[in-house]
Amino acid sequence: MKKNPGKSEKEGPVFTYSLMNDFDIHLFREGRHFKLYEKLGSHPVEVEGRKGTFFGVWAPNAREVSVIGNFNGWNSRLHKLFARWDGSGIWEGFIPDIGHGEAYKYHIESNLNNYRVEKGDPYAFMWEEPPRTASVIWDRKYAWDDRKWLKTRKETAGKPRPFSVYEMHLGSWQRCPEEGNRYLTYRELAARLPPYIKELGFTHVEFMPVTEHPFYGSWGYQVTGYFAPTSRYGSPQDFMFLINELHREGIGIILDWVPSHFPSDQHGLSYFDGSHLYEHQDLREGYHPDWSSYIFNYGRNEVKSFLISNALFWLEVYHIDGLRVDAVASMLYRDYSRKEGEWVKNKYGGRENLEAISFLKQVNEATHEEFPDIYNMAEESTAWPMVSRPSYVGGLGFDMKWMMGWMHDTLSYFSKDPVHRHYHQNEITFSIVYAFSENYILPLSHDEVVYGKKSMIGKMPGDEWQRFANLRLLYSYMFAHPGGKLLFMGSEFAQTSEWAHERSLDWHLLQYGHHKGIMKTIQKLNDVYRREKAFYELQFDPAGFEWIDINDTVNSVISFIRKGDTGDELIAVVCNFTPVVRHDYHIGVPAGGKWVELFNSDDGNLGGSNVKNSGEIDAWEHPSHGKPFTLSLVLPPLGAVFIKHQK
Repeated sequence: MKKNPGKSEKEGPVFTYSLMNDFDIHLFREGRHFKLYEKLGSHPVEVEGRKGTFFGVWAPNAREVSVIGNFNGWNSRLHKLFARWDGSGIWEGFIPDIGHGEAYKYHIESNLNNYRVEKGDPYAFMWEEPPRTASVIWDRKYAWDDRKWLKTRKETAGKPRPFSVYEMHLGSWQRCPEEGNRYLTYRELAARLPPYIKELGFTHVEFMPVTEHPFYGSWGYQVTGYFAPTSRYGSPQDFMFLINELHREGIGIILDWVPSHFPSDQHGLSYFDGSHLYEHQDLREGYHPDWSSYIFNYGRNEVKSFLISNALFWLEVYHIDGLRVDAVASMLYRDYSRKEGEWVKNKYGGRENLEAISFLKQVNEATHEEFPDIYNMAEESTAWPMVSRPSYVGGLGFDMKWMMGWMHDTLSYFSKDPVHRHYHQNEITFSIVYAFSENYILPLSHDEVVYGKKSMIGKMPGDEWQRFANLRLLYSYMFAHPGGKLLFMGSEFAQTSEWAHERSLDWHLLQYGHHKGIMKTIQKLNDVYRREKAFYELQFDPAGFEWIDINDTVNSVISFIRKGDTGDELIAVVCNFTPVVRHDYHIGVPAGGKWVELFNSDDGNLGGSNVKNSGEIDAWEHPSHGKPFTLSLVLPPLGAVFIKHQK
């Protein structure tokens, strides 16, 4: 830190003062400054024995920038910042006698079009609770107590690990109807959520965006405060407490991150200094027609520094364990959701967004260099190659990619009456053709239970018994299929209505046996998945999967083997997609001797009819399905069985 040379010691009530040196400016301009949150924004500091706050903001096309707030009656003439002498476009200064908890904005007068506007701070650590729109000076110190979790995370980095995710929206998981249907606070969630996730057995929880957003109905995907958890549920330290408590219970946190677009709200990033600073000027490149929002200019180095700093901020300051990057497909293609003539070709005449591709590689490189033990996931729905391959071999550098094709085909198959399923066997088997082209996570996310798509149980055909049996079968097939797992809140107990962000989940359903059975099914599946190496050691490797029979369309049955990395961990999975019990059903297996039923989705304890394979099952030497041994099984109706070889 140093005083700003070339300026007087004091001009009015603002001191010239800077947290940035020449090297910081160089990195900022190069798009390689990844700790900007330490240099720009508002920071309580002490200068020459006097307490106050440093302010720094990038506004290269501004004629004048002032800090306004309650402390000066929101008067833009009283606390004017200084433009740096180096042409970086950064305005900064130290204002004494204001600090933690003070609300403020930047009043910007532009060199262009005589534009005047009040803006929130892009780097603010806290914002006022919406609908108020000011930023808040905030000290982010916190006494963490999650060293054991971080140590374990580091020690297991790069090793095969189970990965099952509970996706949730913080404001509608549970509410307080006796108090006007209010949200739970971060601290109230910290008391209820960790034991619940632990009981269900998920390894991670994924929060839909918690960054500050003005419109609650956007679910957090229209961000104005990229460095601030929403104040709807409490303070930054309250959010840290929630993360800390999850870590203490051995649960990781994935944060939904939105670098693809931002809203047009006047107090946000759009038209920040009277110019299209963060977004493209040409709306064919800078405006998203699907979400009526602006697209970041990934070719501008200062914008890249902003976004990559933001990714690292959540990993470092909040101890987040990974990022789920939203709407990656919309970033990769210039013509995404656009008609001919509504988009601009790249310099080679193609549709690929070269600047966005470079940015995605850079953000994955930067985050993994600093935190090699985190997971980054891409929500990407196209056939773009090597999304989850390292950038040094030409990939985008993500750890995993959402398997949208699996989701679409599987839900399409399960929606059909079982009598017709034998015509659609390819829908339930096709995913294995490309299952190992990426490191996939199988998503049954919030997007599948809104806007008239029905809840998960609502998608299932048949009478009540069949619908619940189908859902247990769906989840069993999902957990047995190669890849990570993701399930949206409420689906774990068969929420009957679609998700609605303005109300709580229907927790009262757990008083009914069928719904409780679905929750027990998820608990059991998570337990088996986490305990059995055959299900996770090679979940991204074709060596961990082998078909037994893909062609039994007459019975609508599929069967396959899951294997651990030593080859001696063997689990046969058989799924019967009809409500018919099948006795003496033969499958070929690669090993003789004893096999035992590990899991059965028709278990009476789970709400099923209790058609089971009891005791040990002998595999006799007889070739079947290209395997040297044969097992005879009873297949439950609309059920899945996992049969493990006993070494």
